[in-house]
Amino acid sequence: MNAMNILIIGAGGFIGSHLSEQILKNHQQWKIFAIDIASDKIKHLLADDNFNFFNINILTSMPLVEEILAKSDVVLPLAAIANPSVYVKNPLAVFELDFEANLAIVKLVAKYQKRLIFPSTSEVYGLCSDEKFEEETSYCVTGPVCKQRWIYSASKQLLDRVIYAHGVRDSLSYTLFRPFNFIGSRLDDIFNASYGSSRVITQFLSNIYHGNDINLVDGGGQMRCFIDIDDAVEAILRIIENENGCAEQQIFNIGNPGNLWTIRELAHIMVDMAKKYDKLADSANKITVRNVNSREYYGDSYQDVSRRVPAIKRAQELLQWTPKISLEESLKKIMDFYFS
Repeated sequence: MNAMNILIIGAGGFIGSHLSEQILKNHQQWKIFAIDIASDKIKHLLADDNFNFFNINILTSMPLVEEILAKSDVVLPLAAIANPSVYVKNPLAVFELDFEANLAIVKLVAKYQKRLIFPSTSEVYGLCSDEKFEEETSYCVTGPVCKQRWIYSASKQLLDRVIYAHGVRDSLSYTLFRPFNFIGSRLDDIFNASYGSSRVITQFLSNIYHGNDINLVDGGGQMRCFIDIDDAVEAILRIIENENGCAEQQIFNIGNPGNLWTIRELAHIMVDMAKKYDKLADSANKITVRNVNSREYYGDSYQDVSRRVPAIKRAQELLQWTPKISLEESLKKIMDFYFS
C-alpha cells in the first residue's frame, strides 16, 4: 500500500482513537494528522512518529484545518455529537458541529480534490419501515419538526446528499459509511456518566458500576444491532485501502445484523455478566431493571425507532468484509478493559 497522509478530524473520539491505533499498528507507511480538542483517549499514541496531533477546535479554527487538509490525501471528518440526549437538549449545538462545521470541511475537500471518507449514520433511515435498511433503496424518513432529536439525522442526511452531489458534479472521490451501534472501550466515560448522558452500553455499565438501577426507556423493546469496534474499524480500513477502487463513490452500512437484540435483553445480559466481575458483583446483585417513560427520561422532543437492522451485502461483496464478533464477546472485552 502506498504512503498516505490521513487526516482524522475527531481522532480523540471513540472511533478515531481505535482507527488510529489500527493504522499505526498495521500501516506503518501511513501518516496520521490527528485533530481534536482532547487527547485523553489517544495519549498512548502521541509519541508515535507517524501520529501528528493538533489541538484544534474546528468550530473556531477552520483556517488551520484547511492548512492541514491541503497536505493530506484522505480526510475522515469524525467529529460529531452523536448522543440522543444532546439532540433533544441542545439541538443547535448538534447542527453547528454536525452540519455547519462538517459542511465547511466537505467544501474544502472538494476544493483541494482530496478523498473524503465521511461517517454518515444509521439514523438517516429514521422511521423507515424496511426489515433491513438498504443503502440506496431504503427511504430516509424522519419525524415532525417538534421532535428535535431528528436534527442529527437530518444534518447527516443533508451532508450525504451534498457529498453525493459533489461526486456527480465535480467527480469528488468519496465514500460514505453508516455506523450501526458501534460498541467498545472508550465509547463514553463509564465512571462519570450521568442519566441520559451516554450511549446505551456505557450508560448501563455505568449504572451497574455505581449501583444505580437501569432504566429501560418505554420498556426497552427497541431492537438494535451492535457491532464491535474492532469489526467496524476493519471495514473502515478496507474503505481507506480502497483496493481496485472498491469503495469509490459508494455508501456502506457498517453493522452486524447477527447481533440483533432488544435493549431489554441487552440490560439483562450485561447485569448477568457483571456478576462475574469482583469489582461489579455487589452492585450488580442489588440493582433492578425498571421501565421509564421516554418523556420523563429525555423530554418531549424525543422520538425513537423500534427496529434498526442494516443490510450489509454491499460491504460483504465490495469490501470483502463480514463482522465476526458476537455481542457477548464484545461486552466481555469492554468489561475486561475497565474491570479486570
